[in-house]
Amino acid sequence: MKSKIRIGFVGVGTMGQCAHLRNYAAIPDCEVVALAEPLENRASEVASHYGIPRVYANHNEMLAAEKLDGIVASQPFERHGVLMQDLLKAGIPILTEKPLAGSVEVGEKILRQLAESGSWHMLGYHKRSDPATIWAKEQIEHFKESGEIGKLSYIRLVMPPGDWIANGFLELITGQNDVAPSNLEWDPASPDMDPPTAKAYEIFVNYYIHQVNLLRHLLGESYRVTFADKAGKLLVAESLSGVTATIEMNPYTTTVDWQESALIAFERGYVKLELPAPLAYTRCGRVEVLRDPGNGITPMKSSPILPKVHAMRQQAITFINAIKGEAKPPCGAAEALEDLKIAREYIRLWTGK
Repeated sequence: MKSKIRIGFVGVGTMGQCAHLRNYAAIPDCEVVALAEPLENRASEVASHYGIPRVYANHNEMLAAEKLDGIVASQPFERHGVLMQDLLKAGIPILTEKPLAGSVEVGEKILRQLAESGSWHMLGYHKRSDPATIWAKEQIEHFKESGEIGKLSYIRLVMPPGDWIANGFLELITGQNDVAPSNLEWDPASPDMDPPTAKAYEIFVNYYIHQVNLLRHLLGESYRVTFADKAGKLLVAESLSGVTATIEMNPYTTTVDWQESALIAFERGYVKLELPAPLAYTRCGRVEVLRDPGNGITPMKSSPILPKVHAMRQQAITFINAIKGEAKPPCGAAEALEDLKIAREYIRLWTGK
């Protein structure tokens, strides 16, 4: 029997610790054996807290010294191009946060390098790993196949800004008297965007790339952007099969709550998905289903009782299972590149550039 899956961490900053490391450290068949972190005090304190035996100043030192089964690299997405060209040389599975990169051009470069590496790259679109999303997706596919409540007719995603942290940083280890490195290398800017347009693109992918990705997942097919309102609050799309969809951005703001939702409408019913704050712990989303088939049949609403497993933990479990060959990554790099292209299309419609 194979020993535990050996994972190396590249970066244990805020999200590295609170969205990722604490979940991997709790998986029985996973062992975090090394971490690469240039902030010395933070690195040593995190390693001590989680029982990680070895610490390195950078990822190249770690890769040269360790025999790993997989890498979790929680780094700013504007550095993914620089980082991935090194990590892919190890030829082992990699998980990074979303999005794939800070531009389409860098994303395409990563895909070329990935093809040469012979490995695979899982993106941290954690909403796909929420038990509620998993259950809703299965129900959507059932309705599409059975036709019992008609055809899929419309999808609406809403993501108001709110308390996305939900006390998820309470256990954050900051390290004392650390000085951030000043020599980090960043990916080049996209050649087809001026600075204001590039900034608009960066903000959009940082806040809403999850919804761009989730929309494709719920549709079950690709789509194109058809409209962007001037206020920057509405993205309208059309899928390959002609289904209309919208993403509502910043319709209002909440201060102590998170109210993200998706309505997947069929002709005679719907699947409603409500998702918790990204860093909410031991809490998954909720699903409500309406069946109103007509012909005198009594309409019914129902909601499944789902396990209290949060999306970030399930995502970590899935990555480990994928390394073992027991699961497929929910979202790979090729699809993540499509997200960057959709984002660029939206920004072009919104800004005219």
